[in-house]
Amino acid sequence: MAQKKAVCIMSGGMDSTLAAYLMRDEGYDIIGVHFSYAQRTQKKEYASFHAICQNLHIKTRYALPLDFFGMIGASALIDTNIAVPTGGIEAGVPATYVPFRNGIFLSIATAIAEKENAEVLSIGVVEEDSSGYPDCTKAFIESMTQSINLGTKERTRLRIATPLVNLTKEEIVTWSLQREVPLHLTWSCYQNETLACGVCDSCRLRLKGFARANASDPIAYEQTDA
Repeated sequence: MAQKKAVCIMSGGMDSTLAAYLMRDEGYDIIGVHFSYAQRTQKKEYASFHAICQNLHIKTRYALPLDFFGMIGASALIDTNIAVPTGGIEAGVPATYVPFRNGIFLSIATAIAEKENAEVLSIGVVEEDSSGYPDCTKAFIESMTQSINLGTKERTRLRIATPLVNLTKEEIVTWSLQREVPLHLTWSCYQNETLACGVCDSCRLRLKGFARANASDPIAYEQTDA
């Protein structure tokens, strides 16, 4: 009997990395998918993805360029004319929101899953750090699940796994440490590729998670007083 397969969308960050390890622990053969979409930390995230795949012994990998996001812009993660927020999480949709990013990622991952005869798509969305991102909610994932199954072959029945959606960053850090996830290989910073800035929304959430878990973050920061 063929081993069951899971297509894991992996940014190189802590959340999607833990999600991939959880899929592995459930007995899935992991297919790693990474997107380079003109984000500020594209090179670092790409390197992190491959290092994590190596650690997980993932043989089948798709690292796909989505250059059109650079033409769209409209996000501080892509447009260098828009400052990355560093003052803490604010109400509403933040400047780091990339228009319909997860919807596009899931659509492409669906095509890969159909080709590879996978039964699960894994994505590391977390409502706590969605920070107003409309494409990180349970309602959105449920709607996408229905749409992708309507738009694929009848025998293609895909489930979108979001094992972290209800977790806090503290719980994500704790789970990762318990499972010996290589957090030193992950990258969360929105704006730097050498030393994490320590002040963008993503760095702040990561640092808060480690602090509340009474653990030390293995990556280096420019500052850690966030």
